[in-house]
Amino acid sequence: MLAASLFAPLGVTDVFATLFFALWFVGGAYVYIAIIRQTRARSPGAIDAARTFRLPEVVIAAALTCFLLLSIAASFAHPSVELGNRVLIENIFLVLGIVLVIAAFLRLRGFDVGALAGFSRMGWLRALSSGIVLLLAAAPFIGSADWISQQVLGSGSSRQSIVELFSASPRIEQRVMIIFFAVAVAPASEEFLFRFFLYGVVRRYAGRFVGLVSNALLFAAVHTHLPSFAPLFVLGSCFTLAYEWSGSILVPMTMHALFNSVSLIALAFPELFSP
Repeated sequence: MLAASLFAPLGVTDVFATLFFALWFVGGAYVYIAIIRQTRARSPGAIDAARTFRLPEVVIAAALTCFLLLSIAASFAHPSVELGNRVLIENIFLVLGIVLVIAAFLRLRGFDVGALAGFSRMGWLRALSSGIVLLLAAAPFIGSADWISQQVLGSGSSRQSIVELFSASPRIEQRVMIIFFAVAVAPASEEFLFRFFLYGVVRRYAGRFVGLVSNALLFAAVHTHLPSFAPLFVLGSCFTLAYEWSGSILVPMTMHALFNSVSLIALAFPELFSP
């Protein structure tokens, strides 16, 4: 009778959903604790990029960080600027241009970027399967961080500009452009810049922990959306752990693309995700 009276207000469905989420949370924690233990057992030079980067890369990384911080400050100083087709296209070319400049710089320095990024360490199929498992394991942490943000900031918090643009866009060509940016351009370019380059440089001189925390903070801040800061910080941390564990940037790229794909599907078909 006592058990029945306790669970009656929740309903059987809510109880099973809570138990499922709790088991999911414990399973995800087990996966990432195992990853942390494995990476701690390895030598500090397990990632080739972190072992190889030197002073010239530090200068470039510092310049890139300053540029990102200035961009963040400018976005908060002018929040009324609306995201449209022109701004989106400019952002695509800007991000790709930065990636190409850094990649060319590393090539001029004599680095094999593909080998440093771990492209040859695993095939696409293994990277995809690893990305799916690690993203599923990270999902309860991301969801919990998002729930906490909603409790602190209110459930009516605004959404990111690109999300608002996708939801409100009546034109198919604009939605295709956003999908291309979110699923292809952003995962590849952001993981190259944040996980491969910036994390690799900071990790080389400050260690894994400082590299992970600073990288996740910058990754979350650069999206310039306060309600999403906590879940993006968790997401960026999971991306970094995935890169550290696998030694291949393909894994966080896959996780990033899958995360953005699921987010866009949820926006396109809200009735499927309304519960």
